[in-house]
Amino acid sequence: MNAASFTFETPMIRPHRLGLINKFGRQTMQQNLRTEVFGVPVERLIQRYGSPLFVTSEQRLRDNIRRLISSFRRHYPEVIHGWSYKTNYNPAVCNILHQEGSWAEVVSAHEYERARSLGVPGSRILFNGPAKQAGILQRAIDEGAHLHVDHGDELRLIESLAAAAGKVVELTLRLNLATGYSEPWSRFGFNLESGQAREAAHFIAQSPHLQLTGLHCHIGTYILEPRAYAIQVEKMCAFMDAMEEETECHIQSIDIGGGLPSCNALHGVYLPPEQSVPDLDAYASLIGETLMRCTSQRLERGRARPCLILESGRAVVDDAQQLITSVLGCKRLADGRRGVVMDAGVNLLFTAYWYNHAVHLGRPVPGPEEDTALLGPLCMNIDVLRQSISLPPVQPGDCLVISPTGAYNNTQWQQFIEYRPAIVLVHSDMQVSVIREREDLASMMDLEICPEHLQNFHLE
Repeated sequence: MNAASFTFETPMIRPHRLGLINKFGRQTMQQNLRTEVFGVPVERLIQRYGSPLFVTSEQRLRDNIRRLISSFRRHYPEVIHGWSYKTNYNPAVCNILHQEGSWAEVVSAHEYERARSLGVPGSRILFNGPAKQAGILQRAIDEGAHLHVDHGDELRLIESLAAAAGKVVELTLRLNLATGYSEPWSRFGFNLESGQAREAAHFIAQSPHLQLTGLHCHIGTYILEPRAYAIQVEKMCAFMDAMEEETECHIQSIDIGGGLPSCNALHGVYLPPEQSVPDLDAYASLIGETLMRCTSQRLERGRARPCLILESGRAVVDDAQQLITSVLGCKRLADGRRGVVMDAGVNLLFTAYWYNHAVHLGRPVPGPEEDTALLGPLCMNIDVLRQSISLPPVQPGDCLVISPTGAYNNTQWQQFIEYRPAIVLVHSDMQVSVIREREDLASMMDLEICPEHLQNFHLE
């Protein structure tokens, strides 16, 4: 054997356990290759844009939002989608969805201003969030945004702003309620069961400057039981009917928030997401049919059915992005497992805290697989991408592809220790564009100011 072609592999002992399925399943990583991301070779992407690298698919985004809207419209006549900016507010991502007809759903002054800067008119912005202050509320009122009121103090603030402007402001009342299938998100909105929501509705009815025209409720995130939404819709419709009778308001929209899951693997869920996550149409059919049934009597009273508003984010964008990361080094941990240090960590993949993201080899790697921990580059013990995964003996320079990563990682990532990487977009014609540049020292220090007496310091 030519010594130059010989690669040394560390000896290891693997006990044979006949008749058992290993805890990683039957599929090996060698069968789990991903040499291309959205049709573009991994090697070419890394050579041109560096590692780590987020890769987003324009066509997948368009396909996902079209499927979502068409699925719900098959079961209910009038549906509006509000793109959840907090899920991924990269301008290219937002504009793709706005081109497909999605409104903007925002939860802060920053997100509201971002939507307006992208050309979204106030009339197409759903303004949620518990911390809306007077300045941005005034602008939203002036620009005709749809205000979703979260608490009593905000309600009184909006009334004072409307009175000062001599306007009547239409409001959507945010509710929180129990479905029996999901943990109540009682932090947000007015509680339905305690009577808070009814009191708020009557306050609005008694004000000459406010008008109740919509109801909103977000029952939680990553909801795996479609029946939770059916209970939500039933309760919202019952409240709508009661408030229209008691206050003579006219509810024009029922906003059921977001929370639809993606095909990602939650920690602690034994079954793979392909088996544990219901199909999108299971949600659309149950929600649409429930809303049709609960609003049928409105037609008899001469009132139109309310518009159904969705604020789905994760189900639209998560599988439209993948992360390429490279091996920096390998080590043996104290418990005997192999540890692999990657150039991406929880600073970039915040969702690793609750997902076991799928991991793929970027190219074939020979050798036996063993239990491996995927470690990030940060000097923090919690920087672990996967506590345990079966991997062949990857070496420095090898690439792994992690997916899905499109939801929340580009908004919750941290400017901590490492520079944040570039994000690229694969167009529908397979061209590739940078939609966020890789950070450098100048971009990280752009807003920092050093007082004059601390400048030009030289350590002796």
